[in-house]
Amino acid sequence: MDVHVLASGSRGNSTFLQLGDANILIDAGISARRIKTELDKIDVDICDLDGVLITHEHRDHINGLSTLTRKYGVPVYARPATWEAILSQPAVKAIPLSCQLELTASLDIGNVKIESFSISHDAVDPVGFSLYHSHTKYAFATDLGFVTDTVKKALALSDVIVLEANHDIDMLKQGSYPSFLKNRILSNRGHLANTDAGWTLARLNRKKQCHVFLAHLSQENNRPEVAEKTVAEILTEEGCTVGDDVTLHLTYPDIASGLK
Repeated sequence: MDVHVLASGSRGNSTFLQLGDANILIDAGISARRIKTELDKIDVDICDLDGVLITHEHRDHINGLSTLTRKYGVPVYARPATWEAILSQPAVKAIPLSCQLELTASLDIGNVKIESFSISHDAVDPVGFSLYHSHTKYAFATDLGFVTDTVKKALALSDVIVLEANHDIDMLKQGSYPSFLKNRILSNRGHLANTDAGWTLARLNRKKQCHVFLAHLSQENNRPEVAEKTVAEILTEEGCTVGDDVTLHLTYPDIASGLK
């Protein structure tokens, strides 16, 4: 299995998974040029992408879509309301109709089964993903204000999880963001705090060993070491051995991180 978080944060998000014969991208929130550069580093040809799965229409998740589709003809899967929101954005250039595929509740790409699930965020119809391949489960959930029972079920018994740990609550409250933005982030349709990520993992029905990427970290209201420490302390408090039961991986806005 290959999982590479090419970029994660408010400036752009994109994750690549190479599962068997399937090359799948989740979100394309960085430029197509940068996606190509990062894929070249791991010896993957961008023309060999089998599909892009879109979580929602915000720019930090779709920035590279136009070029990916027009230059490389990569198929893109999004929910109908999400497609409508994407195509209504003036900054999005024409995406070929042949590349606009509807994201159904369950679909197969190669020998990978993909299930989408609804999440709570201030987008029209945002989703996370569970991917199944060769007895291994991968789960992806970022940009969510809180963790619903649906999300818990989707994350349960995963071998690899990409989970949001967006902010430290005290850093956010004491930071320079205007009140309306702080309130948006802290709302049930905003972003997940480090503590929420930690308690979600601690209470999750997990396999004996699990790899977790802490994703979508705020550059102003979080620090990688703060996110890791907070989540690790909660897991340890709840009897989980970090590094054995759960291995934590950090993600960055401008440096790729991966697991092979």
